[in-house]
Amino acid sequence: MKRPNKNSGIFPILLINFIGTLGFSIVMPFLVFLVTKFHGNALAYGIMGAVYPFFQLIGAPVLGKWSDVRGRKKILLLSSAGTALAWVIFLIALYVPVTDLLVIDLQIAGAIVITLPLLILFVARALDGITGGNISVANAYLADVTSEKQRNKNFGKLSISSNLGFIAGPALAGILGATIYGEILPVAAALLISVVATFLIKFYLPEAVPKKYEESPDRINIEKVMGLENKECFKLEGEDNITLKKILKLGYIPFLLVLYFLIFLGFNFFYTSFPVHVVQKFGWSLGRMGMYFAILSFIMVIVQGPVLSYASKRFSDSVLIIAGNVILATNFLLLYFENQFLYYLAAVLFAVGNGLMWPSFLSLLSKAAGKKFQGSVQGFASSMGSLASVTGLIIGGVLYESLGAGTFLISACIIYLVFFLSFRLIGVEKVCKFKLTASI
Repeated sequence: MKRPNKNSGIFPILLINFIGTLGFSIVMPFLVFLVTKFHGNALAYGIMGAVYPFFQLIGAPVLGKWSDVRGRKKILLLSSAGTALAWVIFLIALYVPVTDLLVIDLQIAGAIVITLPLLILFVARALDGITGGNISVANAYLADVTSEKQRNKNFGKLSISSNLGFIAGPALAGILGATIYGEILPVAAALLISVVATFLIKFYLPEAVPKKYEESPDRINIEKVMGLENKECFKLEGEDNITLKKILKLGYIPFLLVLYFLIFLGFNFFYTSFPVHVVQKFGWSLGRMGMYFAILSFIMVIVQGPVLSYASKRFSDSVLIIAGNVILATNFLLLYFENQFLYYLAAVLFAVGNGLMWPSFLSLLSKAAGKKFQGSVQGFASSMGSLASVTGLIIGGVLYESLGAGTFLISACIIYLVFFLSFRLIGVEKVCKFKLTASI
């Protein structure tokens, strides 16, 4: 098969990634109001927030594995169609009359009333989550069509598309939701965008099936670096049946997945605690909070664009990961001090740290995965992120109730731990550096 041009599939992939984050962020401003409107309580809202990453935890590795076998385009089409269908179901929930189906009386959390529209919302978020492996498959596709030299830069573009989704989502929800139609217009807009993305994947996205190696690529012979042994980055026994157990035998992949989990865990402690904290301590309005995150995301777009493009030409992925993590951890440390000036300084550090670290980490993960196992590794990595999201959303709320701003110190400690562990990545990068073989 002819290999797609390295730039031919970039735009649809960026759009897919944008829609994934747009769909997640557009619902954030009004989801809590919908849950309340449909007779749900705080516990129901917490579960609703966790249902998407929980089902993504199940679906992402399956879709990633299928993409290695059946091709990226088919799985991306399936994911995009699943997202569109989920928004149709979500839209239906807005028109269904509020009918009580079941009342569960919990002594700790109070009574939970399960109504028909609330149940439909759960189904919609679950469907979107279980078909939500499009991000991990998009990462694998990008690695397929990108040269090693351009990989960091293009993963930066992928992260920019995510940040644009986080900027556009709340803004779109705020603007369209302010009309007399309430939540209907934002959901309809998300549905329309998903349909457009499905159309683009079907008719404009070239296929990119990874070449199956008949032999493992030659080992790069170097001396031990920082005590690391020279290992094959992508040699497996019995490669036809790719399982998590076999993926974990790939050199350095378990270590990278642990870092992936820790990064997401630190993030989700923050995402759970920060909105509650600024509302309770400083009386921030929804508009001010939206502006804060919009500014943060805008700065991150700049960092992941020209700044990362400049930095990636002068520094390796591992160096950018190390630098980004120490900046990111310092941002969380500043949040412990209840000073609003420091909060805006923290937003700048968050944008710079994450903007340098995350695209570089994804780039290094794709190098360690090798070409054949991109989809499987990215799928399992996405599942690690989903597991950390579910864990962080639940535990983060509990921690904030007990520790208040001390929760930010825990986020800082987690990312500082990632910072120290990341020094090992210098050796990992040297061992796993290789040229992708062109597909035929």
